[in-house]
Amino acid sequence: MADLGKPQNTIAVLQKYNFNFQKKFGQNFLIDPRVLEKIIQAAEITQEDFVLEIGPGIGTMTQYLCENAREVAAVEIDRNLIPILADTLSAYENVEVLNEDILKVDINRLAQEKNQGRPIKVVANLPYYITTPIIMGLFESHVPVDSITIMVQKEVAERMQAGPGTKDYGALSLAVRYYARPEIVANVPPNCFIPRPKVGSAVIRLTRHRENPVQVRDESLMFRMIRASFNQRRKTLVNGLNNGAELNLEKQQIVNALGTMGLAPDIRGEALTLEQFAALSNLLGES
Repeated sequence: MADLGKPQNTIAVLQKYNFNFQKKFGQNFLIDPRVLEKIIQAAEITQEDFVLEIGPGIGTMTQYLCENAREVAAVEIDRNLIPILADTLSAYENVEVLNEDILKVDINRLAQEKNQGRPIKVVANLPYYITTPIIMGLFESHVPVDSITIMVQKEVAERMQAGPGTKDYGALSLAVRYYARPEIVANVPPNCFIPRPKVGSAVIRLTRHRENPVQVRDESLMFRMIRASFNQRRKTLVNGLNNGAELNLEKQQIVNALGTMGLAPDIRGEALTLEQFAALSNLLGES
């Protein structure tokens, strides 16, 4: 089968099947072999690996994964792409295409069946609107994941990697840091895709921590606090937590806990590190 990393081959496949891009699925197909190679390298795919690919499109990245991995499961929501994938992947026996919504797939069961429950590697080219739900779904369901290497909108990648006190720092930055070590491995300009997106993209690798970097007694409480503190960024942390619909915290209780940690009552959520959110959650969970 022709290498789909080459633009002329991608165009030929799209014309052959008279394929129409679906805006609702945020479809942009990668047409740059160098970027594809970079993703394979960043994900450290070996012949030992079972890889879950989310959103294979017409199978461009899937071909590269099949060449390098032991086995690949590619989950594609758009049923119009299924006959195209059957064609573009016909040369490979180590791939299974699932026409499903990734948010509804039992990935734990998949990891059990295909990889005896050992950590899997995830590779994806994700549309903007669904990036956060997919990543958080993978982490929060405690699926055995070794790493997630994904192409996302550049500003989303920057948000995942952002540190305290920066404008990009927020709930997503903290959640990613709690579960993984983020590293942007490549910036990808719009001309590497068909059709061209309006904004730049980036490949980011999230390497799952072997053990969580902070000790928190109630993970759910900590994340509810993080969400509440960034819901209204301009407010102080005390007001954000006090107004949090998912929380039932008194102002004085929050001020006291901050005082115990040596933090001022007018501090904002964006100034706190993951370690400080964990400590605050542990204190407020007891009071």
